[in-house]
Amino acid sequence: MPLSDASPVPTWEWPASPLRYGAAEPLDTVDLLFFGDIVGQAGRSGVLAYVEALAAAGQAPQLLLANAENATHGFGLSPKHYEAFNAAGFTALSGGNHSFDRKDATELFGLPEARVLRPLNLAGTPEGVGAALIDCGPLTLGLLNLMGQTFMPPCNSPWEALEATLPQLLAHTPLVVVDVHAETTAEKASLAHLAAELGASLVVGTHTHVQTADERLLAGRCGFITDLGFNGAAESVIGMQVGCALQRMKAQGRSPMEVATEGPVQINAVRATLEVTTGRCLALTRVNERLQTTLISA
Repeated sequence: MPLSDASPVPTWEWPASPLRYGAAEPLDTVDLLFFGDIVGQAGRSGVLAYVEALAAAGQAPQLLLANAENATHGFGLSPKHYEAFNAAGFTALSGGNHSFDRKDATELFGLPEARVLRPLNLAGTPEGVGAALIDCGPLTLGLLNLMGQTFMPPCNSPWEALEATLPQLLAHTPLVVVDVHAETTAEKASLAHLAAELGASLVVGTHTHVQTADERLLAGRCGFITDLGFNGAAESVIGMQVGCALQRMKAQGRSPMEVATEGPVQINAVRATLEVTTGRCLALTRVNERLQTTLISA
């Protein structure tokens, strides 16, 4: 449901923020990296290795975000794997229609220190929150997680949730990032245009696991990409074993899916430069790389 005055946007502190230990002068811009859906062990290991390599090369972003609804065996996010991302310096994680697939989802979303969102407009009153302010030291980041309605599980209106909640975030910070977890390009693009008109800094689409080559600015200020893609085994069907996917298609959905774990790992993300005082997106670069080996066991 949209947040109301009776349900204010929570503020999370990010104690490990590298921004806390930077220059004393106010920041002009902030560098943000947002990974698409992380799928299983291959995705976790690949993303953690990629982040480690960036840090070793002196190219680490100041803010790290990812959609992690597929991070644990392809379905949901376990508290253990959340802790691995937290230890690696992630600012926060977003979710989607698989956020509550695991039995321990209640435990994860019940952790007061866990910076994990689930879609704000999920039907009913699930645990967790769908929007938050993150205290990063010299700046505050607003994060909003929505789910689309077309070809997706039943949920409340993302339009109403966006219109009700984005202004609440903007009342505290000009830096607001929105994850639209949805199936169709038209719905994601439409929500992105509305978010841009309302003042968002960056809108990323997730869910389809297929990266789109359409990164651009909306309304002259808001970065947007229709879908970030996925992080996981490259030789797969959207992160799942090819054989399982073929059998499922041939059997018309009656065969279980298994996460692919072998071969090179693909890294899909966007890197954005945001102006701190205005929230305007100054640069947006799509990341699409392959790692030949996974360097970290996670």
